[in-house]
Amino acid sequence: MSDKTTSNYQQQFRQIAMDLGSVRDWQGWKEMYERLIYWELELENLEDEGLKQILSTQKREANEQFSRFISRNYEDWIGDEKGAPLLTHKLFNTKLGPALRNGEKVYFIVIDNLRLDQWKVIKPALAPYFNVKEDETYFGILPTATHYARNALFAGQMPLEISKKTPQFWVGEEDEEGKNIHEHDLLLEQLKRLGLKDIKSSYNKITNLPAGKKLAETMNQLTHNQLNVIVYNFVDTLSHSKTEMKVIRELAENDQAYRSLTKSWFANSPLFDILKQISEQKCKVIITTDHGTINVTEPTKLVGDRNLNTNLRYKVGRNMSYNSKEVFEVKNPESIGLPKNSISDLFVFAVQDRFFAYPNNYNHYVNYYRDTYQHGGVSLEEMIIPYVELESK
Repeated sequence: MSDKTTSNYQQQFRQIAMDLGSVRDWQGWKEMYERLIYWELELENLEDEGLKQILSTQKREANEQFSRFISRNYEDWIGDEKGAPLLTHKLFNTKLGPALRNGEKVYFIVIDNLRLDQWKVIKPALAPYFNVKEDETYFGILPTATHYARNALFAGQMPLEISKKTPQFWVGEEDEEGKNIHEHDLLLEQLKRLGLKDIKSSYNKITNLPAGKKLAETMNQLTHNQLNVIVYNFVDTLSHSKTEMKVIRELAENDQAYRSLTKSWFANSPLFDILKQISEQKCKVIITTDHGTINVTEPTKLVGDRNLNTNLRYKVGRNMSYNSKEVFEVKNPESIGLPKNSISDLFVFAVQDRFFAYPNNYNHYVNYYRDTYQHGGVSLEEMIIPYVELESK
């Protein structure tokens, strides 16, 4: 790489460092995260470890400031929507509502756990088939976990409201059954509320390869619907298997490898086949996700009772002890639109790249989970997520 290019990068990074100090609002944070991802992808093909190190330090610093920003502002966003960014539970009505009322045909594809950088690396594969109309980001709600975020996305309501208005469709933390088994019911409820109950719609959830192939083979059955929803779970599975499977751990040892794995998965997936088939129709395609994910490296100790939820990035319960300087704590869950099981429940979220670890068996636990992808907490990677609108060419 020429010295000129190197100095160009260094100049850009100095600018980012200066700008980091002056980010004051959510618009600024979206822009900052998009810039950091842009440069991370730019640097990917360069062998300059020094520059990569600078960028990595800047990302860490950005996350530290972003966590403080969220702990100061998030509650206000939920309580008063005037100054709030677009959040998960408002996405459907804001973005799909107008198109559906207009009679447009829409494919709504929700890829679980699709981070912004992962979208950027699969985007070029779609260029021959689609024009990109919008390539934006918006904010995922807390906890950045499927149970809360994807239910909120389909219901068009915060989890607290779902649990109050349609308790039959809300599965609590302590319940054994699947937490997302009522997404289709919640979607139908939302369509009814939006005056769209008469439109023909379908809902398909793909959680394994045979199901993906089967949908790819029967896509022609969906062409008569105005709204087709496809939930695709592979990316989430990939990030979880990094913890459990040695081979994935080696293949996705860092963000660059994780992107590369996503890209090769997508190129050979039924999802790509499905999208190619959709591109032959005149319709709008919307791709989004429910939350991102972050590679965790720093343990933070937490003590709680036996039946505490297992997520490593957020905990809900009572009688927990933790270092309040290392978490975002919400003593009144209802103030951020979350239900609680008992009157004294509170939520604590891990921030930056931390993860919760129990003091007993601490070292084994830390070694097992350090450097794995987790989600549920507060970071740019988990909360600022892609929203994409495509039109067939």
